Amino acid sequence: MSPLMRPRTLREQEGRAGLALISPTLVITLVVVVLPLLWAIMLAFQDVRLINIRQVGLFGRYTLENFSYVMSEPGFWPALVNTLVYTVAGTALSIAIGLVTALALRDRFRGRTLVRAAVLIPYVAPVVAVAFLWETMLNPQYGIVNTWLSEPIAFLTQAKGEFLGVEVPVALLTVIAFEAWRYFPFAFLFILARLQALPAELDEAAVVDGATPTQRFRYVIMPQLWRIIALLSVLRFVFTFTKFDDVYLLTGGGAGTEVVSVRVYTFLTARDDIGASAAQAIVLAIFLVVFLTLYLRFFAGSTGERP
Repeated sequence: MSPLMRPRTLREQEGRAGLALISPTLVITLVVVVLPLLWAIMLAFQDVRLINIRQVGLFGRYTLENFSYVMSEPGFWPALVNTLVYTVAGTALSIAIGLVTALALRDRFRGRTLVRAAVLIPYVAPVVAVAFLWETMLNPQYGIVNTWLSEPIAFLTQAKGEFLGVEVPVALLTVIAFEAWRYFPFAFLFILARLQALPAELDEAAVVDGATPTQRFRYVIMPQLWRIIALLSVLRFVFTFTKFDDVYLLTGGGAGTEVVSVRVYTFLTARDDIGASAAQAIVLAIFLVVFLTLYLRFFAGSTGERP
């Protein structure tokens, strides 16, 4: 029998069926993710402005000038530092608040379902609405928060301020607080789901042995949560590192809150410099990949092994 006419084996049939099933996903990923990414990389290496974008082609003049330009700009390194501080602090606070909230709402009480649903409001509410709410609350002239203070504070427009004799970045801390408040329900859902799956026998045995609440939390609960907290740390770090809308809606990147994603938008809209904007985005992606690589190399393997 000719090799072309031989019947297909079961493995070959399964392979073809699997390829047919995943081909729509592959096509969508190619069109939505891969092609735009390749297009952005191509733009980053060319001198592209809004006025000449139609003349840009695959075989244009490639150069590294965009990268040297964006990295030599005076605001690049402060924006990168702001991005790191905003990401690390926002991630840590959102997970910490989510953990405390999940522990508080773990046990049964009257109205627990309603309270749990209310906790999700910051996360599910439109970002434009909650940003406007914060702007109104923190307004130095008529905001409700400033009515509680002896002197009004421009939380969203004041770059520096003194607190207990120490100079602190007021606007940046406010944006970080907004990030933690808005996204702690995300951590709350993950941690609460893991808490609900914990064997009740472990907690009951610790109570019988006379363990205090602190000891139960440290030796019984936390060892069961390290993996989910590690996963949350990675997810929130990635999401926050590239966050744009929260910062832009609250401060527009002013008052010392400019992050790299806001600089990408500024290059694109205020300067019409598409090449520099794409280069800035690629630099942001490279830093993110480096941080994730370091995390996976040194921390990911040991997150599940805690005493």
